[in-house]
Amino acid sequence: MIDYHFSNDFFRNIDAMIYTCGYENCSPGHSYGPVLRNGYLIHYVLSGCGIYRARGRLFRPGQGDAFLICPGELIYYEADRSFPWSYAWIGLQGIKVREYLERTSLLDNLCVHYGQDDQMRLCHEKMFEADKLSQNRDLIMNSIMYEYLFLLARKFPNPRHCASTHRPDYAEEAVTYIESHYCDPITVSDIASHLNINRSYLHRVFKAFTGCSIQSCLSDCRLRQAALLLKNTDQPVGIVARSAGYADPLYFSRMFRQKYSVSPSEYRRQKTAMPQCHE
Repeated sequence: MIDYHFSNDFFRNIDAMIYTCGYENCSPGHSYGPVLRNGYLIHYVLSGCGIYRARGRLFRPGQGDAFLICPGELIYYEADRSFPWSYAWIGLQGIKVREYLERTSLLDNLCVHYGQDDQMRLCHEKMFEADKLSQNRDLIMNSIMYEYLFLLARKFPNPRHCASTHRPDYAEEAVTYIESHYCDPITVSDIASHLNINRSYLHRVFKAFTGCSIQSCLSDCRLRQAALLLKNTDQPVGIVARSAGYADPLYFSRMFRQKYSVSPSEYRRQKTAMPQCHE
């Protein structure tokens, strides 16, 4: 018998979201499948036991265990006839869910043991409480989801993922940091400090991955943003310079001319003078 069931109708978050969760007190021998599912589901056994079949393997999850169902994989599970299980479940969908689960050992092992982990259990309880909300339920549900994924990755880390801090990861994080902080007076040392790695090492990694230096990437990002402001606003060049991370307008103008071969003012005149297309 299903004691609790939630279905998330807020499908605006395509990255990752909880699309369903619930709690069920199963009758003896209650079964599900064989069937294919269209999302990732994690069942957490609160009491009792049962069997779970997936990928040609047989698991016997009991109290404190959790098992993963992956989309597109044939699965079957059944409650024990003497000690039927009760479980809570969480269903995840989104283009980044697999990437997040790859940080855990769950994708390979399919079954893990929570044990007496109060934080993991609390995530399930918080979902039950969140279901009572009438507004912004999707936001709280997804905040719980990210906490839950973090706890999974911390408790059941994927050794391959932990050992593979690839060079491109540092480069991508550096680019993300630049795009978020280009308007601030950041330096290469600031970026290295943010990533907690050596400045020289970051320079080598970044150059190998992108083909350019971090300073060049930072300058390019700032000038691209300045060009957008010149084209789409009527703010003075001095404000555009500061908004793009340049404290000195003269230096900004010199750098802008090097990249676009015209002054900021001339660039604005050219772009605003371009004929507009009308339907």
